[in-house]
Amino acid sequence: MSTSSSPNVLIVLCDQLRRQALSSYGDTNIITPHIDALAGRGIRFENASSTCPICVPFRFTFMTGLYAHDRKVPGIEYRMSPAERTLADEFNVAGYETIYTGKWHLDGGHGRMGSARQVGRTPVKKNYRGRWQKWFGFELRNGPFDTYYFEDDDPIPKQINGYQTDGLFDIAMNYLEHREPDRPFCMVLSVEPPHDPFEAPESIQRTWEAMDIELPPNVEAEDAKVLEQIMLNRKRYYAMVENLDWNMGRLGAFLLAAGLHEETVVMFLSDHGELGGAHGLKGKQWPYEESTGIPMIVADPRCRDRAGALIEDPVSTEDLFPTLLGLAGLQPRDSLPGTDLTSLIHGSMACLPRAGVMLEFVAELRQGMAFYDSVWRGFRSARYKYTVRGDNNGGRPWQFFDLAEDPWEKQNLLDNRAYQQEITQHHGFLLNRMKETNDHFVLLPAFGHEGLNIWD
Repeated sequence: MSTSSSPNVLIVLCDQLRRQALSSYGDTNIITPHIDALAGRGIRFENASSTCPICVPFRFTFMTGLYAHDRKVPGIEYRMSPAERTLADEFNVAGYETIYTGKWHLDGGHGRMGSARQVGRTPVKKNYRGRWQKWFGFELRNGPFDTYYFEDDDPIPKQINGYQTDGLFDIAMNYLEHREPDRPFCMVLSVEPPHDPFEAPESIQRTWEAMDIELPPNVEAEDAKVLEQIMLNRKRYYAMVENLDWNMGRLGAFLLAAGLHEETVVMFLSDHGELGGAHGLKGKQWPYEESTGIPMIVADPRCRDRAGALIEDPVSTEDLFPTLLGLAGLQPRDSLPGTDLTSLIHGSMACLPRAGVMLEFVAELRQGMAFYDSVWRGFRSARYKYTVRGDNNGGRPWQFFDLAEDPWEKQNLLDNRAYQQEITQHHGFLLNRMKETNDHFVLLPAFGHEGLNIWD
């Protein structure tokens, strides 16, 4: 592929994969050879974060390039307006074929709290599919052995036989194999595993259940029974990750066999992580690394001299939209808050001219869930993470961690006098980013800084 040609862009998006669960990111419990191989021939981001670490806000930002706070996107049950300009719109205008395969989760949930049949058998109407030209999608399922999808405007659901990850990779590869190669493509392949329920193909799951694994030092359990369940869930989670890695191997082999390897930029990432008992918590939503920290790997065949490079700069969700366009030689039509990381990936820029990235949890509609009564904002630099938390009366300083000295975030340093200069600086970083992005969140004065959105 010449540097002037338009590459294919293939995004593999998995759900709830914390970056620590891959061997390329240092997990010693598992070996993920195929994802590691992708990192070996590409670029691995060491400090990528999910800006708002829960499914719907991530997908909104991924699809529009906007912060979740721009539309006050809640954690779930949100329907994206057809008026939003999406990633597909940009690639469509540039002459790409745009293809979406798998979980969407931007159409309101389809009665997620109701029957499994209603959740899994309701199509996403055409106006609410973000104008992806080819559609093999579904809203959500969270049932990897009972998944149905819809093709284009056909209202009849099609069942995936077997395990969801296997089936969606099959659908994607089959379409790419038989499509007319008259123009480049941009494809999103979006799979739910390793999102709970923690279920993997039987042979892999049984193998993992019989294995011994080591828990990280920040796992907390109130009693032996809870600890046993954490251990079992983690083993099954690893089984799901192993299956995902196997499918990434299949995809790599397919791209080679189909002659697409040298024509296709591949990005692998997750929408957020999984706490898995860290800090006594499960799921996501919290600003801890197990929740916000995601894998992000980009393999671009045009820059082999960058193979195996590591990027330490903190990056986050709003950077994805301009970066995916930048890798194709395109620019967004509208001004967006994120940064195009293409120069960083290709090596023409050594580091980003910014202190770090903002993190946030904007709204929770489900009573009884974490952050229903109060939400948070944060700022993640290369070494530190600072957060504030509050209700409608305003956010107050909450946590400060030195990630270099305390990667498991066990010691909140907010009241440590030795860190007051860094804490004050990070509060300023957060305040400035909130101003720049017109955040509506009320931030109370702290550490000599003024407040934000406070009226007498």
